Order: sequence, then C-alpha cells, then structure tokens
Amino acid sequence: MRVMRNRILGWVVGLALLGGVSLWAAYFAPDRRPTTVDLNYTLKDMNGRDVRLADFRGKPLIVNFWATWCGPCLLETPELVELANEYRDQGLVVIGISTDDTPEEIRKYAANLNVTYPLLVGSEREDVFTAFGLGAGIPMSVFVRPDGTVANRLQGINTKQWFQTQIDGILPASK
Repeated sequence: MRVMRNRILGWVVGLALLGGVSLWAAYFAPDRRPTTVDLNYTLKDMNGRDVRLADFRGKPLIVNFWATWCGPCLLETPELVELANEYRDQGLVVIGISTDDTPEEIRKYAANLNVTYPLLVGSEREDVFTAFGLGAGIPMSVFVRPDGTVANRLQGINTKQWFQTQIDGILPASK
C-alpha cells in the first residue's frame, strides 16, 4: 500500500514539474513569430485569379486568417467589412485568407456577409501561414505597417474600437 502511494505521489510530483517547466518555457521563450512580413507570395482569390501580396507593399494591411466553419470568424467578418470600408480612403487594405475552404465555400461566405475586401484561398499554403506567424487557432489578424513591419497580432476576436486603435497605429502619419 505504501509503495503504491509513493508511486502515485511520484507521478503527481513528476507531472507537476513537467507542467511547471512547460509553462515556464512558454512564458519565457523568445517570440519566434516574424517581426516583418515577406509579401512575396501569390494566392488565388475566390474566383481563381492570382493575387500577388507584393502588390500591397507600402500600404497598411490587416491580413486576417479565417475559415467558413469558424464561429468567431463569422462574428468578426462584418466588423472587418465595416473597417475596410471606413478606412479605404486612408489606404488601409484588408485581406482575408481562408485556411482551408474551397473557392465555392468562400464565394458563398462572401455573398452572405457582403464582404468587400479580397478573400484568398490559403488551403495547403503552410508557407504563407509561417510567413505571417499563424498560430494554432483562427481567427488571427496581423497588422502590418506600410514598411512591412508587424505592429501587432490578434489571435481570436476583439471589439471594433480595439481594431480602430490598431489601425490608427499602422496608418501613415498625416502630412
């Protein structure tokens, strides 16, 4: 009985230590996500046309990774549509990259939500996901300054006001 109790106690202590080391490593590990974004990628849009991300160099960008089956993405998309329309005259470009949907699914989604910004097919584009530092979950938005540096990333959703603050931080200063 005592041996069994010691063995269980050993497992509990071992698992606690392993968990503690894992949390410590995650907290103190350097952020390996890129601080600048390579835009040298071409993806297909939902209509099969090539879209070169490099064509958006020099513009403030929000690159949003999403999927049609993602509930939070469904909540976030109307706000992104509003923001894209509100800030278009200031040069902001919003780009949506679907992580695993077909062009047909993307077209239906765009029509249902009146999406006015480019929606691209990202299925099987791990190279693009890596370039932008896509984590394990969606939605994820990457805020890119005109010089190509990453100002911020958002894993999940937030308020429209929070997005506006991030956008203000990537827009070029008024002259």
